[in-house]
Amino acid sequence: MNKAETELVKDYNLEAGRVLFTQKCDFMISAASYEQLPETNLPEIAFAGRSNVGKSSLLNSLTGHKNIARTSNTPGRTQQINFFNLGEKLILTDLPGYGYARAQRSAVDKWTLLVNSYIKGRAQLRRVCLLIDSRHGIKSTDLEAMSLMDSAAIVYQVIFTKCDKVKKEELKNKLESTYQLLSKHVAAHPSIMVTSSFKLQGIEELRATLSELTIR
Repeated sequence: MNKAETELVKDYNLEAGRVLFTQKCDFMISAASYEQLPETNLPEIAFAGRSNVGKSSLLNSLTGHKNIARTSNTPGRTQQINFFNLGEKLILTDLPGYGYARAQRSAVDKWTLLVNSYIKGRAQLRRVCLLIDSRHGIKSTDLEAMSLMDSAAIVYQVIFTKCDKVKKEELKNKLESTYQLLSKHVAAHPSIMVTSSFKLQGIEELRATLSELTIR
């Protein structure tokens, strides 16, 4: 494929992503147990990450809605799996944030069981977007989540958030070390995406990547 053809494919993918994510996005349900998960035949993409990593902000930026997912300065607010229907084409799921030390142990155990059951048992789950704060890189709790998805053979893709808060050289170093780490994980997608919900950096590219997962 020559350069012109590559650019055409890129433009096509960007447009497909734009069209998909301008569709109506409806909240479906907040599931507190595996039994409450909705029955659908649509492909699903889950968003996971440490508490306060920016999951809600990223979901809002992707869908072009200010409040499709509630944002909060209080870590650990999302305690259930929230499901959103994007134009009857794709289901987006917002998983409970992990790594919040102040949460009650019983609540943490409940979240962990729910997320584990969802990741291991959800047949239509196409990918997990594992959000990592660009300022901090991968932490021990992220490694635990990665090990879970490795064992479940669920493809996950690292998405750096808040890249506008990091200097270019520091971000470059974080990316290099993360790529080295991902090479040791069997279910990790080889590509890392870099985003900023505040400046909308990388949002179009992420939309394009996720739109490809709607092809059956």
